[in-house]
Amino acid sequence: MTFSALKITSYLLLLSTPQRLKCNKVLSIFCFYHFCVSAGAGGWSPIISDRYQWLEVDLGERTKITAVATQGRYGSSDWLTSYLLMFSDTGHNWRQYRQEDSIGSFPGNSNADSVVHYKLQQPAIARFIRLIPLDWNPNGRIGLRLETYGCPYTSDVVSFDGGSSGLLYWLTSGLKRTSRDVVTLKFKALRNSGTLLQAEGQEGLSLSLELERGKLLLLLRKGRTSSTEPQRLVSLGSLLDDQHWHHVAVERRGSHLNLTVDKHTERVQIPAEFSHWISQKPVTSKKNFNGCLENLLYNGHNLIELAKNKKQQVTISGNVTFSCAEPVSVAVTFTGPESFLQLPGTTMSSSGGVSIGFQFRTWNKKGLLLSFELPQQGGVAWLYLSEARLQLQIHKSGRALLELSAGASLNDGQWHSVELNSRQGRLTITVDKEERDSSQASPSFPVTVENGSQKCRNLFSVFQGCMRLFTVDNQNLDLIKVQEKQLGNYSNLQIDICGIIDRCSPSPCEHGGPCSQSWTVFHCNCSDSGYSGATCHSSVYEQSCEAYKHNGNTSGHFYIDVDGSGPIKPQLVYCNMTEENTWMVIQHNNTELTRLRPFTGVNQYSIHFDYSSEEEQLLAVIKQSEHCEQELSYHCKMSRLLNTPEGSPLSWWFGGPGAGRVQTYWGGAQPGSQQCACGLQGDCPQEIAPTLCLLTHKESLPVRSLVLGDIQRPGSEAVYRVGPLQCHGDRNFWNAAFFDKETSYLHFPTFHGELSADISFLFKTMASSGVFLENLGIKDFIRIELSSSTQVVFSFDVGNGPLEVRVESSFPLNDNRWHRVRAERNVKEASLRLDELPVATQEAPADGHFHLQLNSQLFIGGTASRQKGFRGCIRSLQLNGVTLDLEERAKITPGVQPGCPGHCSSYGSLCQNHGRCVERANGFHCDCNLSAYTGVFCQTEVSASFKSGTSVSYTFKEPYEMSRNSSALPSSIYSDMTLRGENVSLSFRTNQSPALLLYVSSYYREYLAANSCALPLDPHCSLHIFYLAHFLSPESDDLDADLSRLASLGFTGCLSVVHFNTISPLKEALLRPNSSPVIITGPLAQSNCGSAASANSYSSGSVGSGVPLVNSIRIDSALIGGTKLLYLCIFFTGLYL
Repeated sequence: MTFSALKITSYLLLLSTPQRLKCNKVLSIFCFYHFCVSAGAGGWSPIISDRYQWLEVDLGERTKITAVATQGRYGSSDWLTSYLLMFSDTGHNWRQYRQEDSIGSFPGNSNADSVVHYKLQQPAIARFIRLIPLDWNPNGRIGLRLETYGCPYTSDVVSFDGGSSGLLYWLTSGLKRTSRDVVTLKFKALRNSGTLLQAEGQEGLSLSLELERGKLLLLLRKGRTSSTEPQRLVSLGSLLDDQHWHHVAVERRGSHLNLTVDKHTERVQIPAEFSHWISQKPVTSKKNFNGCLENLLYNGHNLIELAKNKKQQVTISGNVTFSCAEPVSVAVTFTGPESFLQLPGTTMSSSGGVSIGFQFRTWNKKGLLLSFELPQQGGVAWLYLSEARLQLQIHKSGRALLELSAGASLNDGQWHSVELNSRQGRLTITVDKEERDSSQASPSFPVTVENGSQKCRNLFSVFQGCMRLFTVDNQNLDLIKVQEKQLGNYSNLQIDICGIIDRCSPSPCEHGGPCSQSWTVFHCNCSDSGYSGATCHSSVYEQSCEAYKHNGNTSGHFYIDVDGSGPIKPQLVYCNMTEENTWMVIQHNNTELTRLRPFTGVNQYSIHFDYSSEEEQLLAVIKQSEHCEQELSYHCKMSRLLNTPEGSPLSWWFGGPGAGRVQTYWGGAQPGSQQCACGLQGDCPQEIAPTLCLLTHKESLPVRSLVLGDIQRPGSEAVYRVGPLQCHGDRNFWNAAFFDKETSYLHFPTFHGELSADISFLFKTMASSGVFLENLGIKDFIRIELSSSTQVVFSFDVGNGPLEVRVESSFPLNDNRWHRVRAERNVKEASLRLDELPVATQEAPADGHFHLQLNSQLFIGGTASRQKGFRGCIRSLQLNGVTLDLEERAKITPGVQPGCPGHCSSYGSLCQNHGRCVERANGFHCDCNLSAYTGVFCQTEVSASFKSGTSVSYTFKEPYEMSRNSSALPSSIYSDMTLRGENVSLSFRTNQSPALLLYVSSYYREYLAANSCALPLDPHCSLHIFYLAHFLSPESDDLDADLSRLASLGFTGCLSVVHFNTISPLKEALLRPNSSPVIITGPLAQSNCGSAASANSYSSGSVGSGVPLVNSIRIDSALIGGTKLLYLCIFFTGLYL
């Protein structure tokens, strides 16, 4: 290569010694030919070693560059340790090459002799290469020998002027239609808007690719007029007006279309009318596109070549040229606080005015754009951005003499033009001249810009962004002269490049979270998405009703997210926790009993059911649940389900995935049997009677539609009901494995979480340390471990060096209780959460690798690196929303046992009010037999409203009577046979004064009684407890006169949770009146009169917050209408009744 193709900032010597340059020919496997560059004595070394130096190579023509190699300067201590690569077609408007869209720097050398090769992940097509040193040997200088490797690149180019120019390609009428069409091209846009392609289909439909504000849109139009509002199918790319080449591919397969812009692809559905492009209609580039197209291919046909050769299939219109000339526009990038550009002013003009113009683009809302002194006034003018509006202020002595503002939303990343004019006593600032957005004032002093020795000062936020097209008094300023230090002064600028990056394209925000950005970072707004984290990755909802129950929730409406961070959206369901099983209830549009009468001329009646959940949500719920069922009730009169057992059915239903499959069996029978339960059992009644079907085959659920026949005959009647879909049991929540040795482990396929990874699980152990999971790559890894009895560590490496996130607990974690771990890693940060402790986070490097590349097996409970394994239980392990089946893998793995019993140690505290925790294989159950409460957690008060004639009497039974009746049902009413003392508690609310609340007497006429006055209490009224311990004859009718009077008045009010020792007489009377020794006199019905909620106004929880819609108020007491609910506890010892 000759020195005419080499351009450098400076050099120590001009002597070229190419014989000392080691151009390694072995690397030719990357390409067809390569270039070697050396300058000076054994390499290039600039006079000054700083980051403003660069070496530029002109390859003579556009080339496909595939690799680079560097060496230090021969026989010296001069070499680079890192550098940047820039590429350009014209020698201007450089583009920085980035790895993984983030890493800008390349690793250099560690000595002067070894060759460091780097194969580009994506080949770069350019004529010019520029290498910019970043770091070098601290004991030497910048020194470089460079090799570049590439392949010849040929292309066909066409240019459009943005007016009436275009190409029309006519499809041949005899061309065979295919199920696949492909259009590929590259484009370089000189304006940010314009139509690239348009294709027409049948019935006036058209598809077009349009550039709008630097983004490429795929639009569908109905009708042949341009005024028709198009439907946006997809939007891809951003900042596509950067005057660089961008690749586009459009692939149609049937009614699906894949759109690719650069490296990003979206798939969309298109109308059936576009199953083929129609003949004799043009695929046209619309008139307003201004820029160049390269290698435009349609199903392999080179349309530009056809146009150049003037083939009949292509028609040229307007000013079309087969080259790509572009204007030279030098931009500068302000990267941070140290960046500034100082330009000379002008001499005082005769008009005493000034005219300044420039363009800028940024993502920041604030930043100083321009400042200059006013020598005659001793003031300063500041032109800056504030809340994305342009502001002009003129200050003198700290006081604002003038303020103007113009524009709005100027931080959108688009180029915006600014003009500041001061002429004839009028000052005007204009933003985007075409938009006619300006502001003006008439200051009482002249505004001029003159040469001076001012220093750059900034009282405002730093501007980060790009600027170009500077003019002062309509004279263009040459920024290349600034770069060559012939004009003005600058610091920390990138000249001849606009380094703006759209961090929101493609959006890193998942699950529909909106993305916003500044110059350096992006932000995801997850507030309405149902997800959390830096990228809205992790769901804020539990995955089942079972999980909500074990958080201590009771029945209510909840959002569940069956696949966690996966693509399935959260859904609102009802969780019924009143039974031992926790039921998830999903409603549809008609769960009521519906009557059908004969329809004249109609032999069949069809009903379709729309569920509150979407298709993928329903299928996921059914798959995840242990058991699902759905009621199908059919009451009929002269409306048969089946004609004969062997014949065609008269009625059927559709169930299962999608629209469902035809089902001819009914409740209690097997699929395909065309029978119902009574038909199988042979006990169907002769008279037509109700048929109750409970469908339990998960493969046939949910019921999608119902077809009922034999309803046309006179007198025919039918009534049907299809209940909601109900499921219980969560296979994922209880999926567990027990690791009984530190050397035991499970292994699974490699975990793929390149950009986003979330891991969640529960563990319990008595060991003080151990590795929960580990997955390794060549250099990358990910690991979660219990590092000590109080600390969990999440560590990983994605190529930037190991990072750790730690959470420290104030209590031991090896307490043999379940603890929950949630770890997440994304392109922005890593986070770790332990139980309900605060989340610990670790930010990712701003300019670093972010792809996690793993290739080994995933180890659970152990480690491939032979660190200490985990001893204990791991449960509900999920990676990116997918549950690993630990139990199945444990069945075939020595040293690991499926399942993990012992849940009461963790969840037993959920059982309230003396409820007893009972272990189950999967979970636990609260036994409320010894409690005065009921409910899933023994939390529901058992209350009843009493009238004056209502009473409940309980008769104690002696032990010998119990032994004679061994078949009696077990009940708490019989549990206390030998009394050593009394423990009495109850709640009451009443307006009656006085009132007898409780009376207990013995065979020997001992008694205990409690009565009250009306509430609120006054000084002369109090709660009375009577206790008489003297012995009376059993036949004696003597009774305290006051108690007799109170008993005759009865009690009117509410009694709740009546408890005598271990006996709950009111609960037994209400829930088991036929099996308990109780006598009920007068009307008695269960009520919620004793609950706190009944005494307070209802206030629901927030849907979606993880809190149910009901049972969301906890209040100890309340005053309503002058009455108050009191809880009475009476303790006695030494009393024998």
